[in-house]
Amino acid sequence: MNNLRLPIAITMLAALIMAGYLVTAKAAGGSPAVQGQGAVTGMVRLDGPAPKAARIVMAADQNCAKAHPAGATGEDVVVGANGSLGNVIVYIADGLDGKSYDPPSAPVSLEQKGCMYQPHVLAMQANQKLRIVNDDGTTHNIHPIPQNNREWNKSQPPGMQPVEEAFPREEIAIPIKCNIHPWMKSYVAVFKHPFFAVTTKDGGFDIHNLPPGTYTLAAWHEKFGTQTKKISVGPNGADKVDFVFKAPM
Repeated sequence: MNNLRLPIAITMLAALIMAGYLVTAKAAGGSPAVQGQGAVTGMVRLDGPAPKAARIVMAADQNCAKAHPAGATGEDVVVGANGSLGNVIVYIADGLDGKSYDPPSAPVSLEQKGCMYQPHVLAMQANQKLRIVNDDGTTHNIHPIPQNNREWNKSQPPGMQPVEEAFPREEIAIPIKCNIHPWMKSYVAVFKHPFFAVTTKDGGFDIHNLPPGTYTLAAWHEKFGTQTKKISVGPNGADKVDFVFKAPM
């Protein structure tokens, strides 16, 4: 009898050890870096004084005005310390040689909050779901104006379930407006691949798990246009690339 129990006990012990290993590995946090893949990191800056942010007048809808007792300003140029530039889309523009990438199952979220789109600029993959939420006590009208995708126009009253849509083709970038509140503007960039980032106010970007190779890296800003640079990415390392946009005189 004892001889029969010994293999069972050994199997159970092995299972417990493996379970403990898996829990420990998961608790370590984050997805491990993919061996043999590279990365590109860097900063985007604005050279020169930033244009003064335009003041937004929301008097036409008191629900909106109440959300901004100190007033609201536009987000088309967001500058941090030392000229760091936010809302810049940095992405691989060329060099992936026709490789295909499945879209993530998780949606990308766009909120309507305080009668502003949040975030002002976002990026996603083709055929990934865009989930749009109305957090305001007023009706909004979501109206993307693409050049390479289907245009649509949907009303979203307060308390309505989130609107979900997708864009099947690459496009950089699609303007989104609200037909009811003309100051509401956002941009959505759609890519065939996952190698992109949007800078925050600190101007930094980080694109991981790039196959080694030579690429064209691009940086897009709604006011300052697009810049490109040729880069070479090696395995298991990070190349550093900076972009500098000139402020208007």
